[in-house]
Amino acid sequence: MPIGDFANQIPPVVFLAIHAVLFLIGAFFASRAFGAGQSGIAWAFVLFALAEVSYMTYHLDWTTFLFAHTISEVLDGLAFVLVFANAVQRVFRAEPALR
Repeated sequence: MPIGDFANQIPPVVFLAIHAVLFLIGAFFASRAFGAGQSGIAWAFVLFALAEVSYMTYHLDWTTFLFAHTISEVLDGLAFVLVFANAVQRVFRAEPALR
């Protein structure tokens, strides 16, 4: 029995609900970030929300687990790169502190 086998006993609708809530959180923060003019961070949240949609495709039996998981990881990885790039860009744009 592999580690985590207990998760097979959880109904798929629970996982679908978790990913739906995470999608809504990502979409909400993307909307807020776009509204605040923070497009770099907003696109990162969009990618996160799309990753959650990809996860949902598995729980809806539209794709295999490996396919959905791989697509989701790539989208999450790109989102992470956008967050990091946005943070670095802000640091380099910041004016030097007065001494």
